[in-house]
Amino acid sequence: MDLKKMIERLEAHPEHEKIGMIASHLGIVRGVSRDGRDVSGIQVKHDQKVIDNIINDIKKLPGIIDVLVDTNEGHLKVGDQILAVAVAGDLREHVFPALIETVNRLKKEASIKKESFSVG
Repeated sequence: MDLKKMIERLEAHPEHEKIGMIASHLGIVRGVSRDGRDVSGIQVKHDQKVIDNIINDIKKLPGIIDVLVDTNEGHLKVGDQILAVAVAGDLREHVFPALIETVNRLKKEASIKKESFSVG
């Protein structure tokens, strides 16, 4: 996962002159679950077909030029990168909501995650 390369790819997009903003998200395995338990790692799987459908939907939103997504799968430990998303578009009013929608949909529709908890 390399956000810098993703951004460079967006900057080289054929419609780069329309891009006024690129926003990104980098998801990392955290050591504490939402309910406060210590996490030792996670098992994660992504559905590429669903990811592709989400990308296509987001690219249809007003002002969005392109959307790039990279994922890691398998057993990941605390600190590992899970998900990288970069959204390019014309204005922040279009790009920020598109980034949020992309990340939320990817987590809800395209990934299955199971946390492992530390015993202690």
